[in-house]
Amino acid sequence: MPYCPECGGELRYLSTTKHYVCKSCGLTLTYQELIEMRSRLRERVESEEERRERLRKEYLKWWLSKKK
Repeated sequence: MPYCPECGGELRYLSTTKHYVCKSCGLTLTYQELIEMRSRLRERVESEEERRERLRKEYLKWWLSKKK
């Protein structure tokens, strides 16, 4: 069962219109739009992980420089 990229609600497929509709927020997407939204969300998650890693490395560098 696919989930809404906006609110996390359950998506229902309507075969008459060939769209996915969120039961919670009412978002309507085609299959292609759903794939594109999920790929953009994954990119944000990856960039957030990269940002955390960069901050961790900067902090470690600062911490080690104080120990000299």
